[in-house]
Amino acid sequence: MIAIIGAGKMGEALLAGMLAKGHAPGDVLVTEPRAEHARELRTRYGVEVVPGQDAAKRADTLLLALKPQDMLALLDEIGPHVGADRLVISVAAGLTTAVMESHLPAGVPVVRAMPNTPALMGQGMTAVAGGAHAGSAHLDRAEQLLGTVGEVIRVGEQHMDTVTAISGSGPAYFYFIAETMIEAGVAMGMPRATAQKLVGQTITGAAAMLAESGEHPVVLREAVTSPGGTTAAALRELERHGVRTAFTDAIEAARDRSQALSGS
Repeated sequence: MIAIIGAGKMGEALLAGMLAKGHAPGDVLVTEPRAEHARELRTRYGVEVVPGQDAAKRADTLLLALKPQDMLALLDEIGPHVGADRLVISVAAGLTTAVMESHLPAGVPVVRAMPNTPALMGQGMTAVAGGAHAGSAHLDRAEQLLGTVGEVIRVGEQHMDTVTAISGSGPAYFYFIAETMIEAGVAMGMPRATAQKLVGQTITGAAAMLAESGEHPVVLREAVTSPGGTTAAALRELERHGVRTAFTDAIEAARDRSQALSGS
């Protein structure tokens, strides 16, 4: 039995992904305190919505999808009902496995996961790291469940703050680039809808080439850049304005903020 505790956007995306990949509604419990949303979940997915303590008692895998500020209170609430034969998977940003383990009985395996928002479209990128009591079988289980909404990669927990900076926050960087490109098109007289279509598909296609070709991004960039051409002129301006350095600094700032939030 799987329990999804917290059915916000990420929790519901995981629920939908699991059911789409063959998990039966009867094998999934959901915790959702908002009565109206709980009714919607029952109607839409056919799952049982129960209180957190009931979910902890009945499920062997607990997938915690709450906001970080709510997580420790939840762990204290469900901790007495969670034994070492269970698996706790957290998708809350900024909480280390050591902190979570300190709020659970001794020996409970904990897996920390960092998904990103494209999981809502089934195109997420999630990194997982095991705590002190999590073995390969626990990580396999986490990969199986989180893989229903995209790709999963294992990392050492010491890299999770970097994961947060690159992948967790990463979609926002692309949206920022897209916004800038669209606004440039509008400033040049192009209808906004046309600019958005051009930019959206360009980013989608470029991402597909990067993911599927196996080529280094430098190779792909050079393939677009003819000597003395329009792309070369654009890239020269980006370099002149220090965009590469700005991106590096931004990612380092995100990593530092993640470390501050997690106390690492």
